[in-house]
Amino acid sequence: VSDGAIPQSTGMLIGSGSVLIYTLFGGMWAVAITDFLQMIIVVVGLLYIGHELSAMTGGVMTVVNHADAAGLLKFFPENNPAAILAFIAALFTMMLGSIPQQDVFQRVTSSKTVGIAQSAAILGGLLYFAFAFVPMYLVYSGTLIDPEMVGSLLETDSQLILPQLILKHTPLFAQIMFFGALLSALKSCASATLLAPSVSFSENIIKDFFDHPSPKKMLLIMRITVVVFAIIVTVVAMNSQLSIFKMVENAYKVTLVGAFIPLVFGIYWKRANPIGGLLSLTFGIVSWLLAELVLPGFIVPAQLLGLLASLAGMLIGGFLIPQEFLKKGLAQRIDQQ
Repeated sequence: VSDGAIPQSTGMLIGSGSVLIYTLFGGMWAVAITDFLQMIIVVVGLLYIGHELSAMTGGVMTVVNHADAAGLLKFFPENNPAAILAFIAALFTMMLGSIPQQDVFQRVTSSKTVGIAQSAAILGGLLYFAFAFVPMYLVYSGTLIDPEMVGSLLETDSQLILPQLILKHTPLFAQIMFFGALLSALKSCASATLLAPSVSFSENIIKDFFDHPSPKKMLLIMRITVVVFAIIVTVVAMNSQLSIFKMVENAYKVTLVGAFIPLVFGIYWKRANPIGGLLSLTFGIVSWLLAELVLPGFIVPAQLLGLLASLAGMLIGGFLIPQEFLKKGLAQRIDQQ
């Protein structure tokens, strides 16, 4: 956007700093308001860009028919075990891995009633699904408008296809709308992603190290945690060579192998218990990491192995740990509190 005037590392620092400020002092209320306004900008901006690019390509159906002829609209994979397992792993990662994350929990905890929480989660999912086709349409339009540019960027950095397309082939107002929508989407995701784990970590882990901390003290702890998490995330982003999509995918893999089974079984399975949850978390994370390091080309994707190991840990904890032992430990913990 700055045409090289601002280095990428400086841009990361500016972005993380601005997100940190309004997340730190505004909390969930700031996230809710900014998310609401930013998502309006995202929707309006991308729809406007879609209208501009449609005029250059000859309409929506021209792009769709071209993509269909190129074989890019096939939903199901090729009929071989490796492709099918990779397809299943991708589905599980993006669908199930996103459940134990802030998207769902923020809608639930911010809702006034159970009915609103359910409706918000379902409506949000449907809107996500429907609106996801707009960026894909915009990117593929580039293959018709400037195929040489798209081909060269596919070999270097595919993330730059849409920004370069906008900069080279649209008027200034369209560029303002696009980059405004892009920055709004990034900041919206960043603020929510920063606040959710910070609060969860403070409430469920750090809080146990203090003897009945006051609300004021907990607020201070949460703010310190937000700052620490922001620093860690910024350092990781500045030193990572992965694309944004790959980093998000890896984050979903962590929750898929470590949190999905404990969450679902903790809600719906009567024999679920803390030991089973810990075993599920440990087995899933360790198996996934080992598979990523030791079996990078294995036919079964690493996250599927981690998910199966997580399920095994939960079943071991549920069936092999005596219920009387668990009840006794729970009673002792309640007495201590």
